[in-house]
Amino acid sequence: MLNDARAAAARNNAEWCDIVCGSHGLTGRTDAEAWSVPRRSPPWYPDAVTLRPGVNAEALLARIDAGPGASVKDSFADLDLSGYGFRVLFDAQWIHRPPAEPPVDAPLTPVSTPDELAAWAAAHGGGELFRPAILTDPRVRVLARHDDQGVVTGGAVLSGGSGVYGVSNLFTHTDDPRAIWQAVSAILPDASLVGYESTPDLPPALQAGLLPTGPLRVWLHN
Repeated sequence: MLNDARAAAARNNAEWCDIVCGSHGLTGRTDAEAWSVPRRSPPWYPDAVTLRPGVNAEALLARIDAGPGASVKDSFADLDLSGYGFRVLFDAQWIHRPPAEPPVDAPLTPVSTPDELAAWAAAHGGGELFRPAILTDPRVRVLARHDDQGVVTGGAVLSGGSGVYGVSNLFTHTDDPRAIWQAVSAILPDASLVGYESTPDLPPALQAGLLPTGPLRVWLHN
């Protein structure tokens, strides 16, 4: 089950990367091996995400602009790209929460207009990364927490469908991150949630009831 959840998390993450890249005019390619884009992805997003163990490194790099600044999400932490000019940027852990009873009410509200998205992105720190096109994609829900004055203080993105949703871009300025994880979990109690975190952001997710399913690694070309 956990291996299935790990593969589902990788596929979901690749889909989210494709959505973000598509909002920037980049057309991705997905097959059994990986998702990739032929030109440089937006900041903080990889140029490729592997979708199974044992992907051929040279074939994968041939699908992207593998020069300086390129990055690869090694979903099963089994690639060695050091001989191609890459270094490990960070290691992380895929996480999963099976369908469960919601632990708390969901004090998160949907972001539905370009102005609301701009305020959310400013609070998140993503700036121009998040473009209004993502709001029209039925697979995406951008969620915000507000203070009493209506200022965005936290939030997350849910993306996916068919019973599996990825949680990404989770942030908070005022709460324990665990509270945001719990609020997101309460929105879709009947779905499986997947995502990934690295230290120090992993413990709050685990404390909120998500389970580790296996390591991943992100490589960056020097």
